[in-house]
Amino acid sequence: MTEQGKLLTSTQAVGIVGYGAYVPRYRLPASEVARVWTEGTAGLPIVEKSVPGQDEDVATMSVEAARNAMKRAGIDPKDLRAVWIGSESHPYAVKPTSTIVAEAIGAVPNTQAADWEFACKAGTEAMVAAMGLVGSGMARYAMAIGMDTAQGRPGDALEYTAGAGGAAFVIGGADESLAVIEATYSYVTDTPDFWRREGQKYPEHGHRFTGEPAYFHHITSAAEAVMQATDTKPEDYQYAVFHQPNTKFPQRAGQMLGFKPEQIETGLLVPMIGNTYSGAAIIGLTAILDVAQPGDRILLTSFGSGAGSDSMVLRVTEQLAERRDRATKTREYIDRRTQIDYAQYVRMRGKLTMK
Repeated sequence: MTEQGKLLTSTQAVGIVGYGAYVPRYRLPASEVARVWTEGTAGLPIVEKSVPGQDEDVATMSVEAARNAMKRAGIDPKDLRAVWIGSESHPYAVKPTSTIVAEAIGAVPNTQAADWEFACKAGTEAMVAAMGLVGSGMARYAMAIGMDTAQGRPGDALEYTAGAGGAAFVIGGADESLAVIEATYSYVTDTPDFWRREGQKYPEHGHRFTGEPAYFHHITSAAEAVMQATDTKPEDYQYAVFHQPNTKFPQRAGQMLGFKPEQIETGLLVPMIGNTYSGAAIIGLTAILDVAQPGDRILLTSFGSGAGSDSMVLRVTEQLAERRDRATKTREYIDRRTQIDYAQYVRMRGKLTMK
């Protein structure tokens, strides 16, 4: 198979018609976690992370991101033929998040709804499926969301970085898109780096598997394949965004692929909000779309434990500038912050049980 033949292509050209992000306002400094568990602040992986309020979950946060996406799309919710939500932390074990969100934004009843799961790339998994639905002609518009709440066992390394938030995208025809998706490619293997069995409250990670055989192998393999298939090089892109489990991993991945730090910094949000799991790469994309100019090319590469990566090449169109100011921008959510301490965090996340 040729490199071009490996791409996931659709009959009709598609792109992002509307996008939106959401980040809860509460922030837990990494120094607070260190104060409780390690008594030291040297080498902390991030500055702080976002924490959902007691009345926030994947459903409520997805509604906010979806409403922002719909404002930018400027379409009738009844025209959405799918509402798909990727997450590791759906509020119900048996009851879809997608129907809640579809109802809240007015897309019901004539729509398809489903919840997606592929660890941290569930959001891009839903985007690829939406591309197929729209690109085949089965739908004019489809919505894909990646959203998660903060997870992490008390005292575990994940507790420093596991944040909350995500993004929503309305996928439609290229002719009305803010950014055309020129190509997408997926790369997956069975790699046991991170998992949570049914009934487990907190995920586990296979320490030595999380870096080289998992994250870096899949990110670089997917990105290299999509660039080779599209005959592009790092210098052809104004921006690149990679999955962000911490600050160092995406920076190192970019360096391995030949990208410069300035190409990555706009979408690198993890120091301020932590790893938002299913929304970690795509919320970085929303921050880039908030400032990108027509003609700019963007490389987006997600990663999901288990393991796999989706890599997309996007090109910004003239329509972005006139529609991005219709909704709250990602950096505005990040700047809107209320700091909490570890005790408040434990209470808000239900980590303290009374029986």
